[in-house]
This record gives sequence, structure tokens and C-alpha cells, in this order.
Amino acid sequence: MSTPTSPSYVDFTSQLPLRLGALVPLTRPGWVEAGRHLLAGLELAVREVNDSGGIGGRPLELVIRDTAADPERAAAAVDELAGLDVAAVMGEYHSVVARSAAVRADAIGVPFLCSSAVLDALTDEPTEWVARLAPAQSHSWRVYADFLLAAGRARVAVATQPSVYWASGTSILREHLAPRGGTVVELDTNTLAPEELCDALVESSATALLLLVGHPEPAMPIVRAVRGDRRLAEILIGAPAGQPEFTEWSAALGTAGAGIPFLSYLPEQLGPLGERVEKELGELLGKAPSFVAFEGWDTVAVLTEVLRAYGTDRAAVSGAWPLVTVEGTRGSIRFTRAPGGSVRQWARPPVRVVDRDPAKLARLRIRHTG
Repeated sequence: MSTPTSPSYVDFTSQLPLRLGALVPLTRPGWVEAGRHLLAGLELAVREVNDSGGIGGRPLELVIRDTAADPERAAAAVDELAGLDVAAVMGEYHSVVARSAAVRADAIGVPFLCSSAVLDALTDEPTEWVARLAPAQSHSWRVYADFLLAAGRARVAVATQPSVYWASGTSILREHLAPRGGTVVELDTNTLAPEELCDALVESSATALLLLVGHPEPAMPIVRAVRGDRRLAEILIGAPAGQPEFTEWSAALGTAGAGIPFLSYLPEQLGPLGERVEKELGELLGKAPSFVAFEGWDTVAVLTEVLRAYGTDRAAVSGAWPLVTVEGTRGSIRFTRAPGGSVRQWARPPVRVVDRDPAKLARLRIRHTG
């Protein structure tokens, strides 16, 4: 007699496909290019697992849901995927959306491996159901603040929009810079047009402007306005959230979009595994893969190891987060829980500040290493 499946149990003896839910922003207002890179990494890794025999003879099947950067849509997708007997849910790029998915996954008891979102508080209370590959925002944005200080850019203006993510980033920057003699001035892009923002920048005497705003609007119009204002020729434009990472940024802005430092979660030098995956992702995407694509591949690598070693029962999957060590494209992955942290976290993902070389937009220059 076969064991019946339920939302909390997956039959390891079945030869039916083993389902993994994937949350990805594939339509606006989501960051579509980021979503495509994330999905490419997920799909490539799943294909490689299946080519090698799957999990105990069962092929992996991706069940993809487009979040479109909508938190409510993401939470509803977690419920839907749970009803489809997925062993785990993974993915997402937008932090506020990932938080919604994580909270729902915790509430209904579904393992969620967050690929790319960085907001520290993915859940309100500590949970065993959620783990994350991307570094916590409090760590990576402090690295960015250290870069600003080292570059002599202690007086910082931030162009902001209302968002838990942007507000969290602003607080991290202010708390890290203030004891070191830095200041942070907030400029609300909901009330300031790009030209008005330039006037405010001049009045503030800021030496750096950080784009804590959506992409492509209003980030790109702000860059064009600042680059075109002679009064601001010496100001550093920065984008901690990584807007310049993707080719659509360079395609739209050209050299105006170069020299804008952003956070990247790739090591200075990839190992043999990373180099192989980089080549295959490039062929799949038709362009150089971003760090988000590597995060997607690593997500499946972690879940594959968990499923093979500990089985497909959901409680077993979530219980395995602190037990596994997985060789990913960007280093050895282990999950721990930081003091006060709500989720299991890869403690040491690579963090660098890079920008695009104005002389060759496809080339990234290392500006700072965390």
C-alpha cells in the first residue's frame, strides 16, 4: 500500500517528479531582468540534477510562480505551492516580497530557501523553516558604508522612496557612518523631481548620492539629471542595491551609468565549479550572468544535497539547514543563526563593492572587498 501524500509529507519511494516551488519576479513592476537571471540559475541546476539521475531516481520539477514584486501575490503562491505537494519553496529577489513569502512559509510549515533577498527580518520571530543564501542587509550595507568612508565620501545623500527595504538600508548607513563622522541626508523622490533633487544635492554639500529607489524609474532619470548637472560633476553616485549589475542599465544609460558602485555577491575569483556554471549560464542567458544567477544555481545545489541526505519530508528538509555543507559556485555554504537572527543564514557569502568601467562597460572594477 502506498503512503498517501499531504502538504506535510512527500513520498520518497514514488517515481513521480519531486516538485520544488520557485518564486521569481517575471513581470513588472518586478525587476524582470533580475528574475530572469534567478530563474536561469534555478533551471540550469535542476536540469543538471535530472541529467545525473534526479533525487533517488525521481526527477526534479520546478513549479514556477511569478511574484511581480507583489508581497500578497507571493504569500498566495506559497499557499498554492504547499497544496501542490512541493518539498520546499525557493527563490525571490525583492526583499519585501521575500519577507511575505517567508512569513507565510513559517506559518504553514513549508521550507523556504531564500535565494537573493537581503532584508534582515525575513520573519518576525525565529523560525526553523526559513534559510537564506544572500547576506543580511545589515552586513552587506555596512561593507558599502566602509567603502564610502575609505573613498572620502562621508557626507551622503540618499534618494529614497517609501519602502521597508529602503528605510532599513538608510538606517544601517546612518548608524554605521555617524560614529565615524559621516552624515546621511534623505531626499524624497516622491516630492522631488530629478532636477529639484539636483538643487537639493547642491544645497546639502553631499559628496555621494545613493540611489535607494526603484529601477528603471526613478533611478535612471535621476542618474541622467545628476550626470548632466555641472554643479555635481564631483559627486559619487552609488547604488548599493545593485541596479547597475544588469545589462539593461548599461543599454539604457551607456557610459552615464558607469562608475556607479554597487554591491556584488561574487568572489574576486571563481573556482572550477563557478567557472563552469558561469559559462553555461552565459550560454543560457546570452549575456554575462549576474550574481543573482549564481544564487539561483546555489539554491538548487543546497536543496539537492538536503533532499538526497535527509529525505523529502518537509520537517526533515527544514531541520537539515544547520546540518549540511554544500560546495556552491561561490564557496562552501553552511547555515548558522546569528544572535538575534530570525532565519538560518549563510554566514560568509562573498561581498564586494564593484562598478562598471566607463572604458569597457562589460568589465567590472573592484572598489572594495568586505
